[in-house]
Amino acid sequence: MKIAVVDYGMGNVHSVSKALQRVAPQSHVLVTADPEAIRTADRVVVPGQGALPDCMRQLGASGAREAVLETVRTKPFLGICIGMQMLFERGEEGDVAGLGVLAGNVPRFPAARMQGFKVPHMGWNEVVQQRQHGLWRGIPSGARFYFVHSYFPAPHDPSLTAASCTYGVVFTCAVARDNIFAVQFHPEKSQSAGLQLLSNFIDWRP
Repeated sequence: MKIAVVDYGMGNVHSVSKALQRVAPQSHVLVTADPEAIRTADRVVVPGQGALPDCMRQLGASGAREAVLETVRTKPFLGICIGMQMLFERGEEGDVAGLGVLAGNVPRFPAARMQGFKVPHMGWNEVVQQRQHGLWRGIPSGARFYFVHSYFPAPHDPSLTAASCTYGVVFTCAVARDNIFAVQFHPEKSQSAGLQLLSNFIDWRP
């Protein structure tokens, strides 16, 4: 199995690839921005850290944008952090357009409701599953995952939400549709629960 970890210069790609190699030692994990390598992979992972406008610009500059758009519609796809946010129509950070694969936007944590909560949201928090999914296999609802973010996805369709988290407000922290699964937290930094999720992604047959 070939797993492409999309490298557009903005993601923590090496820690993601190492985590994938740990759970799938028989697979070929390729860190790449090459469109053909992305298109021919069996599974695609798009991680990301930083600001959404920079990530969108770098994704286009890397040449990987069209390949990501193609594979997100055809292959098992895992988006992580910014790799999740870019799937939506627009991000409040820089008022930038995303890929528009999923309907919704990416707002910042509302200052008026964050008294006593630091932004960015950084650290471990409980992830409450909202529906069954193959990527939750072996992971109890309420398991803790590691977050680092100031913005979060707000899908227009509530049925997209696969899990939620509470930090000042209740927000969507995982979405799922067809061959797409995407998370706001970092499974590669989330110890046993994160490795279980990545292992489930390897086994997933959407």
